[in-house]
Amino acid sequence: MATAVPRKKEFPTRQLFVLSLCRICEPISFCSILPYIYYMIESFGSAKSANEIAVYAGMVTSAFAFAEFTTGMMWGRISDIFGRKPVLIMGLVGTMLSMIIFGFAKSFPVALIARAVGGALNGNVGVIQTTVAELATEKEYQGRTNGLVILGARMMGHVDNCLARAFAVMPFVWCLGSIIGPALGGLLAEPVKRYPAVFHSGGVFEEYPYLLPNLVSAIILVVGIIIGTLFLEETHEILREKPDIGVRAGRRMAKFFGGHSSCSEGKIEGVEGYGSPPNEEEGLLTSGSSEYSTFPNAPAADIAEEGHVGKRSPVTKTFTPPVIALIVSYGILAYHTMGFEQLFPVFLSTPRAAEPPHHPFKFTGGFGLDTQSIGLILSVQGVVSMAIQFFLFPPIVEHFGTLSVYRFCMFLYPISYLIVPYIDFLPPSLSMAGVATVLLVRVTFSVLAYPCNAILLTNAAPSLLVLGAINGIAASAASLCRAFGPTITGLIYTQGLDWGMVGLAWWVNAGVCVIGGIQCLWMKEEDFDGSRKTGEIATDEEVG
Repeated sequence: MATAVPRKKEFPTRQLFVLSLCRICEPISFCSILPYIYYMIESFGSAKSANEIAVYAGMVTSAFAFAEFTTGMMWGRISDIFGRKPVLIMGLVGTMLSMIIFGFAKSFPVALIARAVGGALNGNVGVIQTTVAELATEKEYQGRTNGLVILGARMMGHVDNCLARAFAVMPFVWCLGSIIGPALGGLLAEPVKRYPAVFHSGGVFEEYPYLLPNLVSAIILVVGIIIGTLFLEETHEILREKPDIGVRAGRRMAKFFGGHSSCSEGKIEGVEGYGSPPNEEEGLLTSGSSEYSTFPNAPAADIAEEGHVGKRSPVTKTFTPPVIALIVSYGILAYHTMGFEQLFPVFLSTPRAAEPPHHPFKFTGGFGLDTQSIGLILSVQGVVSMAIQFFLFPPIVEHFGTLSVYRFCMFLYPISYLIVPYIDFLPPSLSMAGVATVLLVRVTFSVLAYPCNAILLTNAAPSLLVLGAINGIAASAASLCRAFGPTITGLIYTQGLDWGMVGLAWWVNAGVCVIGGIQCLWMKEEDFDGSRKTGEIATDEEVG
């Protein structure tokens, strides 16, 4: 069969932008509860003492992650069979329902159920990673190599900066959402108390003091659902060829209002771009061609076979040792970072000690900050995260290499936890400077480590066709660790306060980081060169 050179496509900026608009809704919703979770738990009256609030706050955070763990693999498989877009939209709907229920919660069990509902219906963590990988596999952005080489050219001394930015998009969006979310939660919680001129007593917002930020989050999620339905295109290698009623409606709306559709790269009506069916002159490429693909974002593969869609790959061929190692590393990273995300606002809310600390280990007390101050601090953290992610991540990875940067972060991450409790030793005039220093160190490691893990996992995958399953398992493993992380950290924090050691939880978290650093020693550069990325799965002989 004759081969044909496909039309060259531009980098998928528009679709990444649409995906980002959908993605940003979730960090806004997730992070909005952090400034007021301590005071919300306190209002339930479930905790017998102030020291126990951290445990209940951790359980609320864990409920979402544990439910997400139980369904993560299922959503990954569903995305491989029915497509990425339906799963992403379902995740937004589930989060919206969760926020509404959470806003009306007046007891700890209801709050727990609300978070569990959101986690069970949300499989977006793994699916979004798969979607970005499929969008960023354009051959002309791979140095014309055989298969997916996302930053793999680092082994030859160079890296495509565009690909680094592509894989930094979703963490960047999360950073942006982590700016808006805490500010929203900190400013809108308890509106009757904070804005009596606008919200009068006796109304629904006095009975449900934490409803307003959740309603605003739900509205933002509705907007995300609409944008996703109308403008987000399917990226699955085969399923994106099917007509999309939502995208067609979005294109018609854009034409009606006289604008240029953000989905001009869509697959509807033969428009050129992502997902455009090949015309008769182009035809399908032979499976022997590894240089080009008729499908602009997919490796050359014979997609005409009906059996490709929904065909399950053998587990032994999919989950190779490098893939398993990265999933374990991802779980370790998720455990201690989520423990920090939940515990740090609680630490800031914990009342100050009656007297300054003197002993290097036995001391207690927090900062006693209100929801607005905590929201501001967390928003500033988001600004710093966004700046590092966007401006520093691509050049750093380009210069040092993905695996080297990942190892660096995993080895030095413990520092960001060891120094947290010692902020108490600073005089009041320098305490905020200490908080800023801690957040800067921690944020730097976090925003570098997560996208590096995603890139390495994509390069380690034996095939793009199983990325959904791999990322689904990875998301499930991370969710399980996130489920236990906040609760265990909260328990340790409570026990530490009872023993007069506010730093106990932070030091244990640092120990977990050390384990993650040691585990990285078994990772090898050659396992992540992305040399096998075709539509076929590796054979047992190739894997073994």
